[in-house]
Amino acid sequence: MMRWLLNVGLLCGKELRSLVHDRVLLGLIVFAFSAGVLLVANGVKVEVSNATIAFIDEDNSPLSRRMRDAVQPPYFKPPVMVDRAEALAGMDRGDYIFVVDIPPGFQSDVLAGRVPAVQLRVDATAMTQAGLGTEYLNEILMGEVDDMLHVPSPIDQVPFAVQSRIRFNPNSESKWFTSVMQIVTNITILSIVLVGAAVIREREHGTLEHLLVMPVSASEIAVAKIVTNGLVIFVGAILSLWLVVHVWLGVPIAGSVALFAACSLLYLFSATALGIMLATVAPTMPQFGLLVVPVYAVAYLLSGAATPVESMPQVMQVVVRFLPTTQFVNLSQAILYRDAGLGAIALPLLTVTVTGIVFLVFALMRFRSMLARQE
Repeated sequence: MMRWLLNVGLLCGKELRSLVHDRVLLGLIVFAFSAGVLLVANGVKVEVSNATIAFIDEDNSPLSRRMRDAVQPPYFKPPVMVDRAEALAGMDRGDYIFVVDIPPGFQSDVLAGRVPAVQLRVDATAMTQAGLGTEYLNEILMGEVDDMLHVPSPIDQVPFAVQSRIRFNPNSESKWFTSVMQIVTNITILSIVLVGAAVIREREHGTLEHLLVMPVSASEIAVAKIVTNGLVIFVGAILSLWLVVHVWLGVPIAGSVALFAACSLLYLFSATALGIMLATVAPTMPQFGLLVVPVYAVAYLLSGAATPVESMPQVMQVVVRFLPTTQFVNLSQAILYRDAGLGAIALPLLTVTVTGIVFLVFALMRFRSMLARQE
């Protein structure tokens, strides 16, 4: 056993030197856990922010001007006055997400008790902005009309009061969510890519044959690749979580970083073992890249990082519960957002551990079979 550990340690040193000299992969790791997290956190927003809007104001009354002036940043950009032809052309070009069309005589019809219609055109290709923005605009425009007519708010007329308390993310800032989920996503993709690339690089450079003539076993070679690349990703993820997410972006970390780190180490065995299995299937780096893309895409989309598992079809919800990516996202959210303890994440952690063992066994079997064919 001591000889096995010594061989693994020596091979880990070799793997680390090989990774350090591979500037492309090293740059990918640094970028993914620094600029990559920042770009996603600041660039991908699920709330309405700076949405473009145009007004067709054929009434030009005090009420229509009040409605226009009520649409303000940061939810919307300052409204642009256009005619109908320019509004349609602007939506076709993607210049405007919303176009509010106020008909002539709108204020007089409102004051006379009639029910005039304000048309709201929405470019639904901007899906997130369109859905929430429509609700925001309806509330803003109706609020101005009610205020002019001195109509009490419907909330004031109900016999109860609604008090909303938003936990874990009181201001509903998307970067609090996207930044952490980006780190979790990076752990998955880099674990698969780095370990798989290490195996294929050995095979393409002919150094795999050199290892075969040495007194080392297939398990020692595979475990060394898993441990070395996994530790590099682990260090990058923890540094990114603390320095980039917590210090730079100012995102509070509610739970234990140590518990998240321990769970990440267990998950890394699953993801890196998957990388070795894919590398034993694909003989070249281009084929490995083509194989990784659909595997990662499916794992990401079903993980719950992009959309809640509860919104998936019922059959799919049962299937994804057994995926380590889904369980890792689940326990990461529980720890970092909700300050969950070990008892609350016991089931997802058990799933990650069991799948990690299964993946590692299959990876070692495939890797041993691949080495046997190389001899």
